Amino acid sequence: MRHPPRSVLLAAAGAVALASSVLVPAVSAQAATPACTVEYAVTSQWDSGFQGSVRITNNKAALDGWKLTFDLAGGQKVTQGWNAEWSQSGTTVTAANESWNGTLGAGASVSAGFLASSSGGNTAPAVFKLNGTTCNVDSEPTDPPPTDPPPAGGTAPALHVSGNKFADAGGTTRRLLGVNRSGGEFMCVQGYGIWDGPVDDAAIKAIADWKANAVRIPLNEECWLGLSNIKPEYGGADYIAAVKDLVARVEAHGMTPIVELHWSYGQYTGNSAGCSDVHATCQKPMPDMQYTPAFWASVASTFKDDRATVFDLFNEPYPDRATSSTADAWKCWRDGGTCPGISYEVAGMQDLVDSIRATGAKNVIMAGGLAYANDLSQWNTYRPTDPAGNLAAAYHVYNFNTCSNESCWNSTLAPVAAQVPLVAGEIGENTCAHGFTDQVMKWFDDRNLSYLGWTWNTWDCSSGPSLISAYDGTPTAYGIGLRDHLRALNP
Repeated sequence: MRHPPRSVLLAAAGAVALASSVLVPAVSAQAATPACTVEYAVTSQWDSGFQGSVRITNNKAALDGWKLTFDLAGGQKVTQGWNAEWSQSGTTVTAANESWNGTLGAGASVSAGFLASSSGGNTAPAVFKLNGTTCNVDSEPTDPPPTDPPPAGGTAPALHVSGNKFADAGGTTRRLLGVNRSGGEFMCVQGYGIWDGPVDDAAIKAIADWKANAVRIPLNEECWLGLSNIKPEYGGADYIAAVKDLVARVEAHGMTPIVELHWSYGQYTGNSAGCSDVHATCQKPMPDMQYTPAFWASVASTFKDDRATVFDLFNEPYPDRATSSTADAWKCWRDGGTCPGISYEVAGMQDLVDSIRATGAKNVIMAGGLAYANDLSQWNTYRPTDPAGNLAAAYHVYNFNTCSNESCWNSTLAPVAAQVPLVAGEIGENTCAHGFTDQVMKWFDDRNLSYLGWTWNTWDCSSGPSLISAYDGTPTAYGIGLRDHLRALNP
């Protein structure tokens, strides 16, 4: 869906943010009267690189412009960054303020992040200087707070693409049948928490009790990367740890987690714009080159050793709303760059596949088509190249979409499903009933294809397709259709 229902904002008061720990403990300044404090963390790492973050606190007089310097060791080299102008000379890294975050008042903090290559260990820098003044940094890492561990139990299968189907390590064909768990895309950027409602073991078990075997988890790139507009407790290392915890819980109940980029950066005010905000506060027509490749490189490095986790590149692309040329829209979708009608530099699906594969991750990747993933008519022609051969097509369908009948499915979906696995990542209807989704499920069942209902959240189904009225799995009149169908498939 393009937006959460209007009831989402009201639901924030009851939201639960999952407590979590950083992946690599931050090194924080501890001194009697430090001029500045720097918290440094490696939030994700892979064989040839890592993602790092710094949080700078100015404890003295206000600064009108700031510059942080520190040294990296072991051949580490900064390749990309955000929330600062990053550069490196030899081993010395410099992070200087952007034009919009140069003022750093007394007691104020600013966060920035970067990606770096490495050929050895990720030794934390020992000395940080802010505008030439040494910040006192404790060299001993602090212990992360304990978290409630995921439950013991079943494990989700590692997946790969075999022809036009998914298969597990033993070669058994698998379908992905389940629900979406919305919240991670909007709660953090709105400042309310990380999840909308509980994601503890009981809440995830309730999903499994519907006989679902997959859960799609929408994410926000600014929250994952910990950009400066996100509250620290809802972004960066805490957000990543919360996502890892939820993924682990989903897998512990034998279900496949699908992590998906839902909201992203970039200002778009053209046709069908969801908002005028440059930040990741609504659905944008395409991913942005500034942050999305970094987001996927970090996500991929986090989960690359977990082949049960599936990557869904971008929720609902709609570059076709920004241009009247279908060919231009599909080229934008695949290749990115400067796209007609879109003011920011676009990251195409090929860019994102490349970012993921560069980390060594071989996880299954899903890519949705145009028209909010409802148009797959030229998906086969413009499909990205995947050196791992683990690419699947994503499709979304609601009763109000253009391609929402068997004639369209036969003409546009069947040719794609003949080439690659096809996943209806979102199915739903806005009638508080399930007559339409029953038709969708039958068509997909007849062809042994995958689908997930939108959405496992307790919103009023009259304002959006909400499957449940309580997180114990009590279904709405709309949700009864999916629940009973999944239970019939797997009694």
